[in-house]
Amino acid sequence: MTADAPILHSQFAPEQRERFARQLVLPEWGPEAQAALANTSMLVVGVGGLGAPVVSYLAGVGLGRLTLVDPGTVRRADLHRQILYRTEDIGKPKVEVAARHVQAVDPNVAVTTHTTTFRPENGLELVRGHDVVIDATDNPASRYLVSDACVLEGTPLVFGAVSRLEGQVARLVRDRSPEGHLQPAPCYRCLHPAAPPPDSVPSCAEAGILGPAAGVIGAWIAIEALRIASGTLPEAPQALLHLDLGQWRTQRIQVERNRSCAACGEQPVIRELVLDEAACLSGDPFPG
Repeated sequence: MTADAPILHSQFAPEQRERFARQLVLPEWGPEAQAALANTSMLVVGVGGLGAPVVSYLAGVGLGRLTLVDPGTVRRADLHRQILYRTEDIGKPKVEVAARHVQAVDPNVAVTTHTTTFRPENGLELVRGHDVVIDATDNPASRYLVSDACVLEGTPLVFGAVSRLEGQVARLVRDRSPEGHLQPAPCYRCLHPAAPPPDSVPSCAEAGILGPAAGVIGAWIAIEALRIASGTLPEAPQALLHLDLGQWRTQRIQVERNRSCAACGEQPVIRELVLDEAACLSGDPFPG
């Protein structure tokens, strides 16, 4: 089969055709997208409130490789929203429990786990070799680090955040031209050039969160990651989407690349990963 030859349903094994039948019949998906996904590697940073539903949905779609990064263990307070975990998992590393779930859903997915924090010392290595990165962390310091690493490695990033009954999602993508060149695109620092004031970003423990809100935003993140990986879903605008579940309101905010951005601008000054000390003041950069 040449690279240009169409991919047919018959070219999948019977077990694959049965497993992915509901995706393969979608006109926006089809065999081409399914085949692309089998060769796709995704990195999920944070397997908590957002990462748990993201991983739950990615487990069954037919990914080739999935890497999970989270330093934390399962706590009782996680169980109302982190749908991967059960009472008997309390005290166990989240990435290990999540990996077992993925393998139980589809043993063909190659899962790699890192019970560690995404740090300047390991961030580039963690991002390297992945086609899509998902930032499901819960604090500004980690978000800057993950975004900077994706800019330096030229890797598409999907970012999400959730609190109370609302959340947001953005595709921060460095698209490639037909010639393979990276195209300009906004990063997290284009959205937030400077870290928020200390204590202005309350944690879930302080602000509260309803479990299904994390599920909705997590599912939304998974869709955007699949949009990037498949190349067949309808193109979405470069924007940040905000969803207020309590008020039944959505808002789309156009995101433009900041030409003066310290990370992705025309004269970037960020050449290596450095922990943003100002962002650390706004929350624990290494949540458990």
